[in-house]
Amino acid sequence: MSKLIIMRHGESEANQKNIFTGWSDVPLTEKGVFEAQKAGNLLNQLDLNIKMVHTSFLKRAILTSNIILSQINQSYLPINKSWRLNERHYGALRGLEKNSVKKEYGEKQYKLWRRSFKEVPPELSDSVISDSKYLNLGVTEPKAESLEMTYNRVVPYYNNNVVPKLLDGENQLIIAHGSSLRALIKYLENISDDEIDKVEVPNGEPIIYTFDDQLNILNKEVIEKENK
Repeated sequence: MSKLIIMRHGESEANQKNIFTGWSDVPLTEKGVFEAQKAGNLLNQLDLNIKMVHTSFLKRAILTSNIILSQINQSYLPINKSWRLNERHYGALRGLEKNSVKKEYGEKQYKLWRRSFKEVPPELSDSVISDSKYLNLGVTEPKAESLEMTYNRVVPYYNNNVVPKLLDGENQLIIAHGSSLRALIKYLENISDDEIDKVEVPNGEPIIYTFDDQLNILNKEVIEKENK
């Protein structure tokens, strides 16, 4: 049996301000650092013997990964960073306060942009230039992404980089983002396009999947934060 632990980063400044973030590289808040420390302490008590960590190119996830590893006394572990685990790109909604968007466009459209599988938010202009860390890989920053588009980059990463390790019996940790983890959960649990809008991934709450040797899910445990 092997275990996959997935977790959304601790609270970011964008979470705190309730704005759409996507690929914007915002830091953790003080609360976010505390959430990561607390999650790490809880994972340390479980003695999971993690073999590798996977995270995105965004510092809120990278810092969370480093904090977790420190708390479980495994800072020496390799961390594989990939843009494929980045948050969903919210296009022209990036940087906008969510309640203001809801007020301007209406509850129905707001929910479609935020929660549906196929709806693409308004796109960025053609003048946007990707960060050098993406250009160096030949990756062009999206103008906007649906959850489906995010799914189509997350799942290949999981199958190519995480599945082989799990099949070898090595426990894996993924620290990523609300939407990229929703995409992965959809794949792991075979959730329909219509039902994925009901899935929430809170900050700083580890989700632990236990698999059999064929990677069928034997158990799912969510380690919830106290005093939400």
